[in-house]
Amino acid sequence: MDSLKTLYRGHIATLQQRAQQVLARFKLDAMLIHSGELQNVFLDDHAYPFKVNPQFKAWVPVTQVPNCWLWIDGVNKPRLWFYSPVDYWHVVEPLPDSFWTEDVDVIGLKKAEEINQLLPAQRDNVAYIGPVVERARQLGIHSERINPQGVIDFLHYHRSIKTDYELACMRKAQKIAVAGHRAAKEAFVSGLSEFDINQAYLTATGHRDTDVPYGNIIALNEHAAVLHYTQLDHEPPAKRLSFLIDAGAEYLGYAADLTRSYAAKSNSLYASLVEALNREELALIATMKAGVRYTEYHQQMHQRIAKLLLKFDLVQGISEEALVAENLTGPFMPHGVGHPLGLQVHDVAGFMQDEHGTHLAAPSQYPYLRCTRVLEPGMVLTIEPGFYVIDSLLAPLRNGQYRQHFDWQAIDALKPYGGVRIEDNVVVHSSRIENMTRDLHLA
Repeated sequence: MDSLKTLYRGHIATLQQRAQQVLARFKLDAMLIHSGELQNVFLDDHAYPFKVNPQFKAWVPVTQVPNCWLWIDGVNKPRLWFYSPVDYWHVVEPLPDSFWTEDVDVIGLKKAEEINQLLPAQRDNVAYIGPVVERARQLGIHSERINPQGVIDFLHYHRSIKTDYELACMRKAQKIAVAGHRAAKEAFVSGLSEFDINQAYLTATGHRDTDVPYGNIIALNEHAAVLHYTQLDHEPPAKRLSFLIDAGAEYLGYAADLTRSYAAKSNSLYASLVEALNREELALIATMKAGVRYTEYHQQMHQRIAKLLLKFDLVQGISEEALVAENLTGPFMPHGVGHPLGLQVHDVAGFMQDEHGTHLAAPSQYPYLRCTRVLEPGMVLTIEPGFYVIDSLLAPLRNGQYRQHFDWQAIDALKPYGGVRIEDNVVVHSSRIENMTRDLHLA
């Protein structure tokens, strides 16, 4: 904990510097950052699972408590009003006393509505950062200072560069997720259902369904062709062919996002495709470096997908270059090669080119790519190429001008397996790429 305490102190110093800059730029006295509030299910008396404002947990590792407030002026210690009511219906979090609390002024808040009396009286020049606009207005925050776009853009852009504390948290999240992936693989080999594999994952990670950073994708057989499959069958399929798991974990609010694909039998075309895509994913990561735009790696991956189509004779009589130029690889990998990662799974500012929010959209040929940034030291990204057999995407190829170049019988033989996706989480350093996932020996 001492090392985490030291790292957190450096983290807060960095955030304070950023706060000073953004407050000076927009001539603000302070930022009031809200953790959020519980929201009841429509026409019911219980709330949806609480998800904290990511701008709040950037400052303090408080992820489960609504009605908390941070006052940030960039000079004084961050002031945290921590909601700890008298309540016999629910477990109440006590005032925190942890590695980070020496660097934050923690004040108890017994009733949510009392924040109006506890906040500094002068709020004319304060920016509210949070999800409840109505609450900001009740506190006297001017409309133009409720989530002001310039402030949000600045904070989001700089959040892309992780502090050492953030990297330490993300490495810990990796360890938790890797434990879950190993348990899930064992459950698959044992013949369990998607639902039971998910339970094995959650048990190994110590997470509940509401704790994971996104809904776990646990897909057997053809379900692996549904990119965000979360249905979870309770019964195992009659025949096990393939298993795709895309599942993450959180530590102190920071996410891991890992994907693996497995074949039930090692002597199938699908098994060979898994091995080949794994090699290409690692080879792609080996080419990465700071100073290169992320889109180049997405385009490079499509060249590698073209190579696989030719390697396995799924396509004949057409070059790798033509396969990419004519977007014949697109239906096989219809998503981006990855995305920024951090306090959010799809972390912010993937398209921002500067702290003013200048936007660079994804290439028109690849509209689902989530990042167009030039890589900088401190960035954390996922690399997650895929190869799928999806009828709706392949239909235009079956009827298009290049249809005779495809071995449709071989492609259709892969359909019951769904698809392959391999995903690692990497950190960009000035002279190397750190693969947090492979460093933990997740094959």
